[in-house]
Amino acid sequence: MNCDMTNTTITLDGVSCVLPDGSPLFSDLSETLDHRRTGLVGRNGVGKSRLARILAGLDAPSQGRCLRSGQVLYLTQRTDWHDQPSVAALAGLQPALEALARIEGGSCDARDFERLADRWDLRQRLQAQLELAGLGHLRADTPGHALSGGEAMRVALAGALLSGADHLVLDEPSNHLDRESRQALAAQLQRWPGGLVVVSHDRSLLQGMERIVELSPQGLRSYGGGYAFYAEAKAREMASAVQLLEQRKLERRRETQQLREQHERQQRREARGRRQGQEANQARILLDRQKERSEASAGRLRRQHADTREALDQRVREAARQIDLQAGIRMQAPPPAGAPCDVVALLDDVLLPFSLSTGPRLNLSLYGGQRLAVTGPNGCGKTRLLDVLSGRLAPQAGEVRRMQACAYLDQRLSLLQPGRTVMEQLQDACPGTPVDVLRTRLAWLGLAARQVEQPAGRLSGGEQLKAALACALHAEPPAPLLLLDEPCNHLDLPSLQALEAMLRGYAGTLVVVSHDEDFLQAIGLTDRLVWSPQGWRMEPA
Repeated sequence: MNCDMTNTTITLDGVSCVLPDGSPLFSDLSETLDHRRTGLVGRNGVGKSRLARILAGLDAPSQGRCLRSGQVLYLTQRTDWHDQPSVAALAGLQPALEALARIEGGSCDARDFERLADRWDLRQRLQAQLELAGLGHLRADTPGHALSGGEAMRVALAGALLSGADHLVLDEPSNHLDRESRQALAAQLQRWPGGLVVVSHDRSLLQGMERIVELSPQGLRSYGGGYAFYAEAKAREMASAVQLLEQRKLERRRETQQLREQHERQQRREARGRRQGQEANQARILLDRQKERSEASAGRLRRQHADTREALDQRVREAARQIDLQAGIRMQAPPPAGAPCDVVALLDDVLLPFSLSTGPRLNLSLYGGQRLAVTGPNGCGKTRLLDVLSGRLAPQAGEVRRMQACAYLDQRLSLLQPGRTVMEQLQDACPGTPVDVLRTRLAWLGLAARQVEQPAGRLSGGEQLKAALACALHAEPPAPLLLLDEPCNHLDLPSLQALEAMLRGYAGTLVVVSHDEDFLQAIGLTDRLVWSPQGWRMEPA
């Protein structure tokens, strides 16, 4: 690791990225990322993950250059942890630990010493990092399939902190982490002495950053401070944009009125001139010349007025465009479906799948209009509970009765078929809805026409989540029971706020699994189902 980490930088110099189809993703980015903890934010699909890979040197820009002083490590979300042979492999330290074992066994191979790089205490340091991350029960040889998704991310981060890198670039590191793990992650990042870039929509994690850099179609813009400062600055920008638009509209009304009055005066002058010419009994040729001059003058005035109106309209359009660029995403809550139902679903003495036969049983009654959050640590069975409620999995024991249909948005986004377009799949879900209405709903979600006409598998994670949300929310007939498993993962900040607003207005029964406490506080919960080692318990929200 660089001995002077405060001087490590990553510099973007005119960096552009063009997609394989020739469309620009972002262009002419210039920025210096120094030792300050930096949160990288932006709308879904704007190119944050691609930019993160360019920062780390994994992708080359289409134009421009990215300069790095020191080693940069990129940590993406892990989806392959089940395939990893061990915790050491998941942490990226297995080659070094294997080299250490061979050296301890008598190896003199120079390649082993090169892999180890004098990290003779690496085994102890890995265990210490696992302890700090709340994973002291794991060992270097624990198989990857024994870990939950949240545990896998924390192991990968522990390895990153031991990598010797000068700069870390982390892509959505808090996705899938439970509350305690998120707090441990934030503490780990606070202790990191090097440069740090975190691509995230986690408001609590962003609050711990020293600055926020926003990527938009207009480029990069830096805001000092954490998320609260950024949100306040964005609110001021929106207020200024609205004020500017109203000012431009007022200017247009005044100028248009002046043009109208000027046009009326010109018409009166022309009429007066015609009357005077006729009364003076002038020769025909003089009257024709006067008419030509008058028509030429009127034509110039009309062109000037048209140019002025177009300039005024353009100023209004530019001001409105600034609001459109900052405006939040819109999500429309589905209408109530069917007659009100006192009891929506019952779980009677249920043992969740893959649980120990002596595990805690669950008794649950869901009533119409209830808004329930299911919370607990990674691996406690929250997703399995939703799978059982939806009918996707059968309970290991006990009885499940569901009185009304449900829509289930799982973490794997099973509603979407990667090879089919978003529009095709939304049409299947809403066969009676006109295409232009569906396009409008997708546009409200921030999905452009070119995105909804390409296979869903080509979209970013956030765009896929929005598409799956559209299919779940707007299915016909609408489902009176909505099950959401970590719906905040991958969503950009404006989309999160739109989802919160939509769920507050949702009239059906809601069951949501989330580790995002800000999100849970915002959606108007009625109850919480909380896991503990002694079993599940219902608490008022």
